[in-house]
Amino acid sequence: MSSWEKYSDSIEKSRIYHERYHKAVANPVRKEILKMIAEGKSEEEIMEKLNLSKKELDYHLKILEWGFCIERKDGGWRITKEGEIIEYL
Repeated sequence: MSSWEKYSDSIEKSRIYHERYHKAVANPVRKEILKMIAEGKSEEEIMEKLNLSKKELDYHLKILEWGFCIERKDGGWRITKEGEIIEYL
């Protein structure tokens, strides 16, 4: 079951889904992080390129995961269907 399917059975759940998603992609730093994940960059490369501490990166990754844009996969991150919006930004 996709993230959307879990939230699409009521207007209230749909509203929550969209609020979380929009908060995740509204931040320019998170947009850059999404692009870099899509390019296959490591967390270390992202931190270096964006001049972020581990704590700052972890915060942004948590928001992106909470907003349905990324998910853990094989010890790293992968872009979800929702995160593919990055191709259009």
